[in-house]
Amino acid sequence: MKLGDYLAKELVLPVLTSESKSDVLKELIAPVGIQYPEMDTDQAVRVLFEREKLGTTGIGDGIAIPHGKLEDLENVIVIVGRSETGIEFDALDHKPCTIFFVVLAPEQVAGMHLRVLAHISRLLKDESFRRAFHEAEGSEALWGLLKSV
Repeated sequence: MKLGDYLAKELVLPVLTSESKSDVLKELIAPVGIQYPEMDTDQAVRVLFEREKLGTTGIGDGIAIPHGKLEDLENVIVIVGRSETGIEFDALDHKPCTIFFVVLAPEQVAGMHLRVLAHISRLLKDESFRRAFHEAEGSEALWGLLKSV
């Protein structure tokens, strides 16, 4: 499995400007509406908010993996964002998050959704990958790193 199979270059956001959890979820979903104009991005944001109510997806080490399922979605979509300053995300370790991987999945394909989440989790456990993620300069460098893993 390659992350690049589920990720479009336009959905890699190297500089997030939001300062709150709710704003960063909206900022991460915004480009999806351009890439997939048929998608109800308001519904996608609501699904992510509902998932956050069940428990934070801020897993620690500056990482958040918001995710949810949408009825009208045909394929898994991954959105990646990076915050230089960090965003308070109610993370398990109570530290701000700087790395965001959003996973949107079709309602009917739970297995693929879980495989993508597991792949992202494995990548982010690797300290050298996290360092490369933070050090990648600009969207081209970040895209190059992500599409290859």
